[in-house]
Amino acid sequence: MSAPGDNSVKDALMRDQVGLSDSFAARRYFRKFDRITRRLIDVADTMSAGGSYSRADHRVIRDYLVALSRSFEALSMKYLLTGRPGARLAGALEIDVEESGFPVARELMTMANDAQQADRHLRGTPDAQSLLDDMIRTIVGERRMPTRAQYAMSQRLYYQALKRGGLFWAQNDPEAIWIEAQSNDKRRRYTLHWAVYDSQVNLPTIYLMDLDDTGRRALPTDQDRWPEAQAHLMAQSVAGLKLLTIARGFDSDFDDLHPKRLRRIHIGPMYSSAFTRQSGPIRQVLEQARAPEGEDWTLAWTLEDLESERVTHEKKGWFSMVEREVFALDPFSGRGVDTGATRTERAVILPERPYQALVELDPPGFRDVRKFVVSPSGQVLSYR
Repeated sequence: MSAPGDNSVKDALMRDQVGLSDSFAARRYFRKFDRITRRLIDVADTMSAGGSYSRADHRVIRDYLVALSRSFEALSMKYLLTGRPGARLAGALEIDVEESGFPVARELMTMANDAQQADRHLRGTPDAQSLLDDMIRTIVGERRMPTRAQYAMSQRLYYQALKRGGLFWAQNDPEAIWIEAQSNDKRRRYTLHWAVYDSQVNLPTIYLMDLDDTGRRALPTDQDRWPEAQAHLMAQSVAGLKLLTIARGFDSDFDDLHPKRLRRIHIGPMYSSAFTRQSGPIRQVLEQARAPEGEDWTLAWTLEDLESERVTHEKKGWFSMVEREVFALDPFSGRGVDTGATRTERAVILPERPYQALVELDPPGFRDVRKFVVSPSGQVLSYR
């Protein structure tokens, strides 16, 4: 028996639409992602404990995952009354049913714009207690659903979440973490981190760069270099660019900033038999699993890693020499030039039922993929 909202979602997928205009479907979608984002944090903890990330990197990744969870919570308030009679302004959440399973990037961009106007919206909305009193009067006195007051409350909660901040935005500008001073005072090492909600693929993407700074002033306090470096990195943060292209471009444009390592984490795609159109092994896995609501999903997690192998010196002008990095490409797969990375690690996160189906089907493309299996109790187990 299908859960409420299932049929409307499947009809939308068949029509190649991405708007979730049914209240049951929208709520189920956000419940699913609430489970997924919570489990993502557990998976990041497991990866860190296993040595996949340093303690400092783990803190950064965890903070972005918490921010992503808060963004989904905010969107769930915005679309709480989707499809309800009397709430015609509630709109419909747009999701990428073909590629990512996540909301389209336009949703995050709109949210960032709404955040700039949160104070004005909150000033123009009755406070929470007044709205609750209005709901009670409508239910008891008029004996009807207080849809308008519920919608006003949902929007108030949405703007309150935006005002609190700490969310994952369409663009999360680079920040610098000081690591250590190198062999002399003129060389400092930082980890830069930033994140985007990539509009090409509708996926949240996290970047981490370890670099040496040989400038006269520390990079984060340099009013000339730091804004330029931030703008450069944000402009290059698109899924279509290889890490090698990004790192070489940065190395070439900043003579006193030397990228030693660049990592990119793609969170997603998310596949669900109720919300996405998938093909190949993933479709077979989800169909065979016949998992209950909330457990009918899989999520991909991909890490691309590029490391500097050595340094060369290049003449610049008449009298100057500058350092240039030579990056190591994957020596084992023979595809280093194609991938533009030293290594690429792929993982899939999934509940127990889909994992059992995956083991039984044993599709070739998943044999070397790391599997993180989430039990009903929330425990995360790692398998190769």
